[in-house]
Amino acid sequence: MTLDKRLGQRFLPYGANWLDWSDMTELREVIDHRVLFRYQTETESMASRLERVTCERLGAAHTLAVHNCTEALRLALIATRPRIGDRVYMPAVTFVAVAGAVLSCGLIPVLVDADDSLSLDPTLLPADAERVIVAHMEGTVATLPEGVPYLIEDCAQSLGARFPDGRSVGTAGYAGTFSFHHNKILTSGEGGLVISNDEQAWAAMRRYHDHGSARVPGRYPTWNEDAHYGENFVTGEQVAAVQCQQFRHLDELLEGLERMYAIAMRDLPDRADLEVRPRAAGDAKVSLRFRCRDRALRDAAVAALTAEGIANWTLNKYLLPEHPVLTGRRSIYADGFPWNFAPEGSLMLSHDGFARTRDRLDRTLCVPLAPELPEAEQVAAVKAIRRVLEAV
Repeated sequence: MTLDKRLGQRFLPYGANWLDWSDMTELREVIDHRVLFRYQTETESMASRLERVTCERLGAAHTLAVHNCTEALRLALIATRPRIGDRVYMPAVTFVAVAGAVLSCGLIPVLVDADDSLSLDPTLLPADAERVIVAHMEGTVATLPEGVPYLIEDCAQSLGARFPDGRSVGTAGYAGTFSFHHNKILTSGEGGLVISNDEQAWAAMRRYHDHGSARVPGRYPTWNEDAHYGENFVTGEQVAAVQCQQFRHLDELLEGLERMYAIAMRDLPDRADLEVRPRAAGDAKVSLRFRCRDRALRDAAVAALTAEGIANWTLNKYLLPEHPVLTGRRSIYADGFPWNFAPEGSLMLSHDGFARTRDRLDRTLCVPLAPELPEAEQVAAVKAIRRVLEAV
């Protein structure tokens, strides 16, 4: 198989390439134990092991494993004990699941425009903002606002990234959320984590994620005297086992990304009209992000890369001011809940109606890096990308 053909088929991203039966020791342990529910055993469950390992790796006081990152965002919001209709300031450039998490909690999303990095622009936030979600998109470490009591970091696309002071993303605010969706840095198909250094926040999230009670391992079902209603977000042992296997390879994966990024920055063509946007030292270098002269050049580059079987994507789909859930205030409820608690008028903060952000997205092209490849093949892959882009 040629290198270009291999690149064309590597839509299995990042951690998926480390999935191998010979390496699935945690999953084999779970199957041998024949217990797939985390609270069925008095010994350390696999989910508890995952939470312990991720606390150590990320430098967090508390971690909770859940089904997906949307649930993690919901738990973080619920733990703030909001009132129905409270506003949550969130990025205008991110996946719609963030808005869905806000709305499903009965809260109102306010879209905040992006800065040049395509992260939330903290200068647009009002001084009294209480709840803010900042997304670390595409491995980029976003600038965080100061003085926000309930700052939630959405780290779905940036597991392993670090702030300039060395802290892991997700640990600087009230809570941090992570995703193990198929297209993330590590994967179990679906899966999520929420972390916090706030003891009370973690306790509230732990109760809510299992029907309002803090379960005692090995004594399920039991109920706390102060139980309240909640939902079932409890992860399974087999999913946690795959995530433990993935975490064992996180540093190896990040090193592979760093190596290929360095090769690309050295060898890619120096074109002012097709600029590779530099990444900061702490970013998780999941892709090469190009800023093209105009959309026509971007679309030509997309067509050329696709014709050669080289994976690539654009980011226009993340512009939430154009999503029908936001533009039409769509709801599954007959009374429009929770939009019926929203004020009339715009719930969007931008200096120019998102014109600059639309333009940046129209000119942005991303090409994923391949951390699983040995260095010689990474060099060849970069040369293939260069050959295509030089001809555009």
